[in-house]
Amino acid sequence: MPLALDTLAAGRLIPAAVVGIALLVLLITKVRLHPFLGLTVASLVVAAIAGLGMDKALAGFAKGFGDTAAGVGTLIALGAMIGKLLADTGGADAIVDAIISRSSRRSLPWAMAGVGALIGLPMFFEIGLVLIMPVVLLISRRSGVSLIQLGIPALAGLSAMHGLVPPHPGPLVAVNALNADLGITLGLGVLIAIPTIAVAGPLFARYAARWVDVPAPELFDSTERDEDRPRPSFRVTLATVLLPVVLMMGKALADITAAKGNPVRSVLDFLGTPVIALLIAVVVSMVTLGRGARMSAKDIAASVEAGLPPIAGILLIVAAGGGFKQTLIDTGIGKLIADWVAGSGLSVLLLAWLVAVLIRLATGSATVATVTASGILAPLVSTLSPGETSLLVLAIGAGSLFFSHVNDAGFWLVKGYFGLSVSQNVKTWSVVETLLSVVGLVLVLLVDLVI
Repeated sequence: MPLALDTLAAGRLIPAAVVGIALLVLLITKVRLHPFLGLTVASLVVAAIAGLGMDKALAGFAKGFGDTAAGVGTLIALGAMIGKLLADTGGADAIVDAIISRSSRRSLPWAMAGVGALIGLPMFFEIGLVLIMPVVLLISRRSGVSLIQLGIPALAGLSAMHGLVPPHPGPLVAVNALNADLGITLGLGVLIAIPTIAVAGPLFARYAARWVDVPAPELFDSTERDEDRPRPSFRVTLATVLLPVVLMMGKALADITAAKGNPVRSVLDFLGTPVIALLIAVVVSMVTLGRGARMSAKDIAASVEAGLPPIAGILLIVAAGGGFKQTLIDTGIGKLIADWVAGSGLSVLLLAWLVAVLIRLATGSATVATVTASGILAPLVSTLSPGETSLLVLAIGAGSLFFSHVNDAGFWLVKGYFGLSVSQNVKTWSVVETLLSVVGLVLVLLVDLVI
């Protein structure tokens, strides 16, 4: 039943939402203000226009900031530690080399898509891109296969995992904001990501390579890695990377198949709790990866510690996004939008995707798009089942990937590594992101028909 709001209240809330989001976009894109500061300022402006007292606004923002930092920040930090160990020990190289050595020339694009997805599972997009690009360029030169035909699938794998599959910051923020089940979201995310990567990666690359043909830049001809130092085996590295995924999915399956109080379910629930699963994975990786590479205890500790500084900015953005979300909830704007959606007949999943798309286009940030859309859509969760809530997370994640362009740092990163012009980058990378977004949405809507 629609919320009974008088005309005056509704007249303040709607402008508050519009002005707040517009200000956020302006501060990030025009003023070049850091998203952390932009989200903080926009939250206070929304509260002021909506008539929420500054004392309540500050308290609400602090609550949202703290809750998000506690719930998501720990997971991001643990994931960064694993990613740094993978890079420093050569574990990532072991995965890449093993897949490439088992691939024919014709299957190389599919292999690169698999490499991108696998490397992208525990790592941020930028880190994964830096790690995988030397291999992409080297394989392109040695095999004679087009750089675009190999690079596009790898990028698709990295980006799809970044937008659709926890424990990446975007999906984690949405899971936390919408109180979604992480195990269900993880399972559905992988299920949807695989065909999405196939379409936006190897299949699209066949056509993209025809209209953009560039030689592989003469980069990474040699590696600075000490070849005398051993590295973890492919099997050990793969098992380490997939360990937290297996633990979290085990929890999800136990929750579905076993009754409460069952000892097996209790154990799996504990081990599959995201913080515990990632903490176990960090400890295990210190042994399997660190000791496997014959690193000293001091070197392992240094590697783990070095994984944290690069994510400081991301943690601040994510936490400030939680504060912004709480402001939207406290003012009642989210409830107002929820009631409008309930009476409009518009699909909640489609609306979530559209909101994320608009913010992504305006700010260039997938994280900001996910944070903002999650805050707006949070009041709708009470009417959804656990499966539908997870699909809502994935719809937002898909929307956050839409059409990377000049206001996205990733756009310039890809352009630089591939040696492309701006127009060539739009024809390739921007189209890849759009395909990931649209195909992801279509698959989310199809899965929604059967759960």
